[in-house]
Amino acid sequence: MKLGKLGIWTIFEEKSARESDDFAKRAEQLGYAAVWMGQPFGRDVMAHSAWLLANTSSLIVPTGIANIYARDPMTTRGGQLGLNEQSGKRFLLGIGVSHGNIVNMRGHDYGKPIETMHHYLDGMKKAMYMPPQPNEQPKTIVAALGPKMLALSRDEADGAHPYNVSPTHTAQARKILGAGKLLCVEQKLILETNADRARDAARKMLSMYLKAPNYLNNWKRMGFNDSDFENGGSDRLIDDTVAWGDEAALIKRIEEHWEAGADHVCIQTIDPNQPVGPRGLAIADEKLMANLGRLNR
Repeated sequence: MKLGKLGIWTIFEEKSARESDDFAKRAEQLGYAAVWMGQPFGRDVMAHSAWLLANTSSLIVPTGIANIYARDPMTTRGGQLGLNEQSGKRFLLGIGVSHGNIVNMRGHDYGKPIETMHHYLDGMKKAMYMPPQPNEQPKTIVAALGPKMLALSRDEADGAHPYNVSPTHTAQARKILGAGKLLCVEQKLILETNADRARDAARKMLSMYLKAPNYLNNWKRMGFNDSDFENGGSDRLIDDTVAWGDEAALIKRIEEHWEAGADHVCIQTIDPNQPVGPRGLAIADEKLMANLGRLNR
């Protein structure tokens, strides 16, 4: 698998199967290496990965992330191996412990994140798989923010997928992961030069994350405090997490992640006119998306 340097992170819940197929094909045409998909409350992320892989030829399809409470380790391992065999090694499995409220909605008890992920990865390694084994084992990356989960990603998996992070966090993550482990970071982008409009859109987009303990704890580790989480987030928090401005400013933020040690940056474009609506190429500036796609080449 050649993951490449730049991908797109999106959610396909607002799109039909055909529309998401068109999205992936367009991303592939523009030069992006991968299309990452989140797993909210609709389609099964593994099943939809199969659809996108079947309708593209070179695109990598990573899960960002597959909730480990949604399927047992043997099911995940079988899906990972099967998708990689069918697609010619174009599927990248990203898994995570999700959030307590979401896990509870599924009818499960939310366990201690590190311990739960450790047992899950161990279960995947021990899982029975009867079809022919691949010559090269597919990679597994873990949704990780804090030092302990990053260390687990280093020791028991093939790397990490941090979300809602800055280049400063990327540098710290690379130091923990060391060389040879994948570091695939998500970065939100807003093509808007008016500071008030850009920050207003970013606050609306981040509102759900300002209620999530794992993100709040990570921001605190990065030097923010409770006052930064009030009124939708301080300017400092917003500017650190969401890149906004003209094309040059957005490219600069992507390059800062690469310079800090990221192997791959998956961008999530936000429409300042509809920050919590459908995401992706359909609402982004076409020229910008084409120019960003060239960065991967």
